[in-house]
Amino acid sequence: MAEPLPLERYGVLFVLSSPSGAGKSTIARMLMQSDPHISLSVSATTRKPRPNEKDGVDYHFVDDTEFDRMVAENLFLEWAHVFDHRYGTLKASVDTLLGQGKDVLFDIDWQGAQQLHQRAGSQVAQVFILPPSIDELRRRLKKRASDTEDVIAGRMARARAEISHWDGYDYVVVNDDVDRCFGDVSTILRAERMRRRRQTGLIEFARELMTD
Repeated sequence: MAEPLPLERYGVLFVLSSPSGAGKSTIARMLMQSDPHISLSVSATTRKPRPNEKDGVDYHFVDDTEFDRMVAENLFLEWAHVFDHRYGTLKASVDTLLGQGKDVLFDIDWQGAQQLHQRAGSQVAQVFILPPSIDELRRRLKKRASDTEDVIAGRMARARAEISHWDGYDYVVVNDDVDRCFGDVSTILRAERMRRRRQTGLIEFARELMTD
């Protein structure tokens, strides 16, 4: 159960990153299911929808020309190339969620996390999820049974490159057990919500406590 939020506060821009197969999408889904105060940022992407994915729900699916227009009009908080496609976070979508009093969850890679931090600074909390070993990461990728050996080899190479950016994050969590990892990430989110700089109602609340 999510904790009550008695004081007004700025929303958390909560970033989860990991190499493919380390579990960030699973943890993101668990957060969304367990916490009504956080909503997922729906990215725009140039890749084609997968089976059961819905436009505007899973992603905003656009072609390269439309994505170019969005970049030119500065509509993205961040965008990046990932596996031959582009993904970007729309400013308007994030502003809408923050205006509703929500925290915003970002399932993005290190490039997007870096751009988001440059733009939003203290609003951002970044968590990097590591696999327990490189062999376990390879096993998870093979278990999906949806990629060829060449694709898996490419993902492993990219995973090593992404892992090299672990030290650019505020928090690093090893996903050796999904429930424990989820618990750690949830604890980080709760702590970030309680940061003094985020709680806009705290000054007035404290003044009232000090008044006879």
